[in-house]
Amino acid sequence: MEIKSNKKYKYTKTIRNWLLLGLIMLIGQVIIGGITRLTGSGLSITRWDIITGVIPPLNAEEWLHEFNLYKETPQFHKINSTFTIQDFKFIYFWEYFHRLWVRALGFIFLIPFLIFVVRKKINGYLIKRLGLVVFLTILTASAGWIMVKSGLVNRPWVNAYKLTIHFMLALLVITAMVKTIADVYNFGTRKANKSRKIVSLVLVITFIQMIFAGLMSGMRAGLYYPSWPNMNGEFLPAVLLNSENWIWENMINYDSYLFAPAFIQFTHRMLAYLLLVITIYMFLKLRNKITVFSKNWLNTILFLLILQVVLGILTVLNVEGKIPLFLGTSHQLVGVLFLISLLFLNYSLREQKNKKTPI
Repeated sequence: MEIKSNKKYKYTKTIRNWLLLGLIMLIGQVIIGGITRLTGSGLSITRWDIITGVIPPLNAEEWLHEFNLYKETPQFHKINSTFTIQDFKFIYFWEYFHRLWVRALGFIFLIPFLIFVVRKKINGYLIKRLGLVVFLTILTASAGWIMVKSGLVNRPWVNAYKLTIHFMLALLVITAMVKTIADVYNFGTRKANKSRKIVSLVLVITFIQMIFAGLMSGMRAGLYYPSWPNMNGEFLPAVLLNSENWIWENMINYDSYLFAPAFIQFTHRMLAYLLLVITIYMFLKLRNKITVFSKNWLNTILFLLILQVVLGILTVLNVEGKIPLFLGTSHQLVGVLFLISLLFLNYSLREQKNKKTPI
């Protein structure tokens, strides 16, 4: 859906900066979520109190109460039974910060939104677009709580498939925000670029890769094959060569059998190679056919993808019983920035609705 109101409606600099701030905060939310996952903090808070949950434990008695609630979880019994109150405070911090960031995002977004509507600073189109962003954000938060609940019964970790759904919904929120910003800034060219199809193809592969990235995280698949370019000495793990292993039960019981982590990591690697090749092809095909504005996004995309591949390799090679926090977080951040850059490139190649130059 292309914006049709830019000819008659001019968005102020304040609104544009506000939207950019919203996008930055959404990126931050995804990254904090990744840190929460990598530090094993996601199950430290066992309840979801929208109002009272804003206030963390303030004294020793309240901390002990929260710690006792955590002691009832499978994660404590099966993994963290030696935890002290100080250990608990560390993982509690990241989950609390994760939830606090969501609340802050809602506050920063909602209050200005209402003010802009009352003062008639935004038109009906932008209200609808932001309504979609808010709806997807609520949906993402709901999926997040469903995900957390899946780790409070039997399993000491959240369900990998529910985590992936939560992650992909978060990416849809970011996608919706990028589309809104591109429309408000009136991204586009005077004539739509016919080569835009290759960008769409790269976007499709990227979204598929993001699904496998979520499954990689949820299944902790990176821990099983901490080597490169092979996977523990094999290009294709032997467990994938046995046709008897290709059953759905093995994909469900990923905690107890190697097949699913091997399949997910192998596919994630192959998609990375495919994405690298097709992105280089896109770069060579488009670089002399697009505007300087679009070329800046194209150059950014190639840089980010090469950096992403390097970070992915370094992350795998530095696994020592757990994913290295800095490398794992950086890998996720660059992946999100790569997706955003692709989206902005895509919108910069569409036909512009007026003659204004993108800002």
